[in-house]
Amino acid sequence: MKTREIARNYQLDPSTFDQWVKQSGLQFKSGITGLSVDDGINMDEMVGHYNQYLVQENARRAEEQERLAFEHANAQQAEFEKQQALANMLITSGFNFDGYTITKYSGYISGDSAVSMDRPTQGWLSGVNRDVGEDLLSGLSHIRRNALAELKEAAYALGCNAVIGVDFDYLTLDPQTASNTGGTLYLPFLFAVTANGNAVVIEKNEHAGSA
Repeated sequence: MKTREIARNYQLDPSTFDQWVKQSGLQFKSGITGLSVDDGINMDEMVGHYNQYLVQENARRAEEQERLAFEHANAQQAEFEKQQALANMLITSGFNFDGYTITKYSGYISGDSAVSMDRPTQGWLSGVNRDVGEDLLSGLSHIRRNALAELKEAAYALGCNAVIGVDFDYLTLDPQTASNTGGTLYLPFLFAVTANGNAVVIEKNEHAGSA
């Protein structure tokens, strides 16, 4: 008997029922018009097994969705807590914080960022339509913020809540290469910055400022 006829008689989803028949261990034949099973099979019993499969499969999917939702909620909570920790993280170029005690030193960390800047097509001082100095300062400010953000990320990864001894190292590259015509091809300038520091754990002094 054709499985599509069984599905129609028992109001089953044909494609899902065919998929179950293929993996159920039942003997079936596959032809141009679809699957068919032996007429001697007890159809009610077979459909009963199929319905049990559907119940188990729906339960499995519900559990999987619940697990994924739980993991997603945990990930969101963890990300929220991380962003809060990064926002509250203290950094200083010095080596202590007033009102706090350093309870753990986790070592040297760094954060890097870089930006490229196209060369003025008419020279630096020949009527360029933009303010090169303003662009440069904006670019340096941007990569400095990125480097500090990476520095905080590195401290957070070590379980720290502060960074001391913060300073910056700057690097300027003026890349050049030979052109196809034998001349010199001047590539965009590259400005890089590294934020350095020491990751620490600090605790607020409970009796700071008391007599």
